[in-house]
Amino acid sequence: MSSKPTLLILAAGMGSRYGGLKQLDPMGPNGETVLDYSVFDALRGGFGKVVFVIRRDFEEEFKSKVGSKFDQKVPVEYAFQDLNDLPEGFSVPEGRVKPWGTTHAVLAAEQNIKEPFAMINADDFYGHDAFAKLAANLQTLKPANGKAQYSMVGFQLRNTLSEHGSVARGVCTSQDGKLASVTEMTKIYKTETGARNDENPDKPVELTGNELVSMNFWGFTPELFPQLKEAFVDFLKEHGSDPKSECYVPKVVDLLIKAGKADVEVLETSSSWFGVTYPEDKAVVVSSIRALTEKGEYPAPLWS
Repeated sequence: MSSKPTLLILAAGMGSRYGGLKQLDPMGPNGETVLDYSVFDALRGGFGKVVFVIRRDFEEEFKSKVGSKFDQKVPVEYAFQDLNDLPEGFSVPEGRVKPWGTTHAVLAAEQNIKEPFAMINADDFYGHDAFAKLAANLQTLKPANGKAQYSMVGFQLRNTLSEHGSVARGVCTSQDGKLASVTEMTKIYKTETGARNDENPDKPVELTGNELVSMNFWGFTPELFPQLKEAFVDFLKEHGSDPKSECYVPKVVDLLIKAGKADVEVLETSSSWFGVTYPEDKAVVVSSIRALTEKGEYPAPLWS
């Protein structure tokens, strides 16, 4: 078992709203992708291995354009999210074309991970401080009071919104530094006063913008895998016939907390999050990375 935590990167999505494989889109001053910065920050933060969850249909392109940058710097492994990879007794309903969400993606990597690990999205920029804080926290995670101990880096909602359309966020509540609940909101728009979730048009939810949100930057131990399996089976029993249903990790974490099976520490960070949901978001990310580079937070080029 590695003494350093592993970084699990969920990169199987094609970025339907963005219109392409945004994980490969250059954002840095020398053509770096957001993924480049995540791996760079993870390595200097103390992570010891990288596992990518991808799809078979772009395996060759991904390995040549992304994975090859890192395999001389850190052990790199791949896991494959497959629509048909389901627990015994379940099958893909007619008309379904997309995989089953982030829970399904993480389960694809179970055989690759035997140590504490962080889970991130491939297309989100989290920042050096966030990786360093989570890496240090992962070294301390041990079961306590009969519960698994996990962690989450939280960000402020207003700093994670797009000017160009809706976003999906896990809106969180916390108590005494522990996560109390996560509510998945999938249609949050920026407003003049904060934000609004229009998931249910008849009952819009007004938000201040100050809410704590999950950006899928979690710290877990391998205890998570059997918990995810159980939750995924329950999900398939209830929603498996729906061709568009997805099982999200934040929802499972919320269920684990409420069932008394896990405690999740909320980690605060000085890092700013930014990411690309829509093509129009790219200019903000490019300028933000340029500014950080000019301040000396990142070398240029990133990889020498």
